Amino acid sequence: MTKDALIVLSGGMDSVTMLHEYADSIDLAVTFNYGSNHNMREIECARYQCRLLGIELIEINLAFIGQYFHSSLLEGAAAVPEGDYDFDNMKSTVVPFRNGIMLAAAAGLAESHGLKAVMIANHSGDHAIYPDCREKFIKAMGAAIEAGTYDSIELRAPYTLLSKAEIAARGKSLGVDYSHTYSCYKGGEQHCGRCGTCIERRQALAEAGIDDPTIYEEPETI
Repeated sequence: MTKDALIVLSGGMDSVTMLHEYADSIDLAVTFNYGSNHNMREIECARYQCRLLGIELIEINLAFIGQYFHSSLLEGAAAVPEGDYDFDNMKSTVVPFRNGIMLAAAAGLAESHGLKAVMIANHSGDHAIYPDCREKFIKAMGAAIEAGTYDSIELRAPYTLLSKAEIAARGKSLGVDYSHTYSCYKGGEQHCGRCGTCIERRQALAEAGIDDPTIYEEPETI
């Protein structure tokens, strides 16, 4: 298989799974430091996974997002709501047009490196909360990237209609070590176990039949 793609890699469960599943076609990964509470925890995981697979990782600073945008994800652990991963509870964590900004940078990076595609690991569980994870956005952004690059760069988002549990099940079959991924929106040394992303992580791993390797501050089972 030709290595013709760049992946946007956060270091979370979904993008790490995609990195492993499509490693044969991924030539380059990019991660973005945009000032979120959990950014550096995720980036550490992105570095680990790329070293493991021998894939080059480029780190790009998008500090202006943390400086000028409004989101509880940018405003410290206390600002992040606790409880279920649903619209009412998680809306405050939306970082306006984050994926649009990152995909635009990724498209330029891919074309600069002679690659043919950009990959992103959005999934169906994010659709209700994050507008720039929805299928409509992905199709529109894909069309813009194709039209706006000389090489007609393709946007590949194969997880768009999958649940997080389905993605985790793919990771299980690939032997992905989820202890080297990070999800908690509070960004502590350990996952808090209380915020929506921790709860979603627990549920996905349980539904996929994976023994959860995560250390939580509050280790209650589902």
